[in-house]
Amino acid sequence: MSICPIVNEAWRVAHAAHAGQVDKAGRPYIEHVARVALAVEGDDEAEAVAWLHDVLEDCPAHSHLVSKFPPIIAEAVADLSRYPNVGDASYYRNIRRNSLALKVKLADIADNSDEARLALLDPVTADRLRTKYAKARAALGVE
Repeated sequence: MSICPIVNEAWRVAHAAHAGQVDKAGRPYIEHVARVALAVEGDDEAEAVAWLHDVLEDCPAHSHLVSKFPPIIAEAVADLSRYPNVGDASYYRNIRRNSLALKVKLADIADNSDEARLALLDPVTADRLRTKYAKARAALGVE
């Protein structure tokens, strides 16, 4: 646990929200969230956003808890969340404009595209994800 109360609260919300969820390889989903948080450790705001980065999108029943965080954190989490009415161009533009969201998104992409993780998936899914994350990096201006 962090010594920062906001990070601790984000950790608590993430664990409650993602309880029982598994990733594409069948691993507990919270492991991904924890790796993203670890990647930005040392920046309390980014770490809180990392713990919360998939709550709005994947756990709508817990979305009201995100709004209780300071605006800088809640806004970054909102920018990281995909909504059906927001196209890719707008989604990535919003992230590029928010340095906190960008920092966490790059850590998220790095974890999602890690070859050790992709090796656990079937080849078709792994290739699809490699392409998806390469496009995401390009859309964010990172190659």
